[in-house]
Amino acid sequence: MLSHLIGILFNPAEEWKKIAAVECSIGKCYCGYVFIMAAIAPVSGYIGTTQFGWQFGAREAVKLSPDSALVIAIAYYLVMLVGVFSMGAMIHWMAKTYGAEQNLSRCVRLAAFTATPLFLVGFVELLPILWLNFVIGLPALAYSVKLLYTGVPIMMGIDQERGFLFSSSILAVGMVALIIMMVATAILWLNGFAPQFVD
Repeated sequence: MLSHLIGILFNPAEEWKKIAAVECSIGKCYCGYVFIMAAIAPVSGYIGTTQFGWQFGAREAVKLSPDSALVIAIAYYLVMLVGVFSMGAMIHWMAKTYGAEQNLSRCVRLAAFTATPLFLVGFVELLPILWLNFVIGLPALAYSVKLLYTGVPIMMGIDQERGFLFSSSILAVGMVALIIMMVATAILWLNGFAPQFVD
């Protein structure tokens, strides 16, 4: 599955056709792609926050304790794994509405490869500088949206018009999921699960 990485970034329309032609199980998709790619951000974040620390503007960098950073990294990794599967399941569930019934495995592959730029931007967390993460993260998010709109008609076997509507629905679900995650994080933070900082 990693063989599709370069193609999905530089020639997405052709690569989506290759991805659609390959039949693989959800387990194979996860083992060959998602487990590896989803680890980039948590590992980078762990190294960045414990070795260099978060930097906000001109203030001195704030480091996390290794134990606290490890808990956050593990939680981050699990959320990403669940997030990819959940988006795939949501795509599968919504597909009937758009006349695009495909198997769950294909829907999970669509979700996984759409997230490729967001997985790769995780390397930036090696240097956890807020403005840098924001400046690099926004184009990665925009490219993921482009991959979604390019990939849905090909992967789901529907025309461009229905593909556009379906992609917009998936994007809306993704935004709602992001807001829910942010609220859940804030609630956990306020109820004793805040990270431990190094003085």
